[in-house]
Amino acid sequence: MLVPRAYASRMQRGNRHDPLLLQVLPDSSEQVPVPGFVNDPVGDSQSRQTRGLLHKYHGRALLISTGACAVHCRYCFRQHYPYANDHLGRNLEPALAYIERQSDIAEVILSGGDPLMLDTARLAELGGRLSAVEHIRRLRIHTRLPVVLPDRVDQDFCAWINALPWPVVVVIHANHGAEFDSQVDGAISRMRAAGAHVFNQAVLLKDINDNEDSLVELMERSFAAGVVPYYLHLLDRVEGAARFDTSTELALQLHERLRLRLPGYLVPRLVREQAGAPYKLPVL
Repeated sequence: MLVPRAYASRMQRGNRHDPLLLQVLPDSSEQVPVPGFVNDPVGDSQSRQTRGLLHKYHGRALLISTGACAVHCRYCFRQHYPYANDHLGRNLEPALAYIERQSDIAEVILSGGDPLMLDTARLAELGGRLSAVEHIRRLRIHTRLPVVLPDRVDQDFCAWINALPWPVVVVIHANHGAEFDSQVDGAISRMRAAGAHVFNQAVLLKDINDNEDSLVELMERSFAAGVVPYYLHLLDRVEGAARFDTSTELALQLHERLRLRLPGYLVPRLVREQAGAPYKLPVL
């Protein structure tokens, strides 16, 4: 169990059903095998091209920049990923050589773990090396730290974003409106002021946000902070996370309710990730 104090401070003291607490609290059911829940639910292993690099989709390559994260979310789809042997580390050459050879790669995604667990000097080194690749047009950063540890979005980090030669997309991860507070708002504001486009992807989680009002609150609150709703994922069926699973039927009902209650730009795409698929699959 790992939870930053900044995130824990938003939990309701004494409420064992708090939606933030439930995302990080270990449970004995994690040790019970459930059919259909596997170690690699999204096919990361089959898309690995070299150490620390996944290439699943046309035009995009994902770098496992680090195995570290500031919070251990109990539903994380990479909780069984072999980070010790397969993250980018200090040797950037194999991943950079692969990206240089693949001229279709217009976007590089920094993921992990959480790329903001690297200090800004390390990120700047990586960005500098990527800037030499002529066919890269965008940098995308997938991170939970602006939500769970907003102080990480400091002046140096924002200056780095602002100095990058491409448009920068930051995709944060929040599942409930209560994950936002003034500190998170400030982190998002600083990234936007540095020129980043900020989006949120959420996961539909049983007993956390699997109801209409919670989802509406999440979309409204994230947009008030300057974040555009992007994806609402069905749970990736990773071993140990079965207690968070919801039905496709409920997901579709809730998505329809969001369409009825919110303007279109606040309705995220309802998707599932399937190993071997050429893109995130719309849930219809």
